[in-house]
Amino acid sequence: MDTYPRLEVIYWLDKARRDLVLQSPKSDGDVRGTFSIRSPVRPNPIGTSIVKLVRVEGSVLIVQGMDCLDGTPLLDIKPDRSVFSPLAAAQAETGAAEHRPAGPV
Repeated sequence: MDTYPRLEVIYWLDKARRDLVLQSPKSDGDVRGTFSIRSPVRPNPIGTSIVKLVRVEGSVLIVQGMDCLDGTPLLDIKPDRSVFSPLAAAQAETGAAEHRPAGPV
């Protein structure tokens, strides 16, 4: 893992509510389905973060940028897949590759 500057961490949001299938988007009383609004509160308990790998200490990874509570159960850790994503032809032709981050963000 220490060869990758960024990692994707997938975790189980064990304290998240899973009963909010209907919500009121602006507390205006108009109730809609959770998946039809941009609410961060969703019944899906799987979370993910792209984190910066600071260092490796034996079997412990020290990272920066986690977006979960202490003690949240981890499901998986893998290299940031965006490093392996090819640029679309239109982006490559217009020079967008020059604006792509070259390392840890």
